[in-house]
Amino acid sequence: MKLTSLMTAVALVATTLTALAHGEAVEVKDAWARATVKGQMASGAFMTLQADHGGKLVGVASPAAGVVQVHQMTMDAGVMKMVEVKGGLNLPAGKAVELKPGGFHIMLMDLKAPLAAGSKLPLTLIVKDDKGIESKVDVDVPVATKAPHSAAHDMTMDHSAHGMPMDHAAHGAKAAASHAH
Repeated sequence: MKLTSLMTAVALVATTLTALAHGEAVEVKDAWARATVKGQMASGAFMTLQADHGGKLVGVASPAAGVVQVHQMTMDAGVMKMVEVKGGLNLPAGKAVELKPGGFHIMLMDLKAPLAAGSKLPLTLIVKDDKGIESKVDVDVPVATKAPHSAAHDMTMDHSAHGMPMDHAAHGAKAAASHAH
């Protein structure tokens, strides 16, 4: 167990990077993706993003999933729903934007294989800077069963004790993925 925690911590440090694109910097920190089991067709990826000069996360791609989207959890009439963020996720200049369970996150659907704990998930973040120029940030995200301890705190969500209904119906349908390359 301690070896797994150490490996996760090392992988987490390795995913903290700054990608320079067209003179603009986008920092990716504390990235991780939730491990899956055989037959599970969806998962989430989480991280903190910071753009020096502002911009938007306008897309995400991964060879591990047929569909990759930026989602947000919202409450609607007492039901928690997951909805796609249309038009991109704002990255205000110099401000950290946290993608976490229960909030904004990257949704991976139509997984091509299970995401095994201890493996890496390749993601390409497509960011449009404040001048409208698109760039790509490639990240190898460590896969874990829960948020690494070095993240802000354990953000796993278990609604079973709260009787909170979850609406995931929209994720059963196949969606066309648009991959910017």
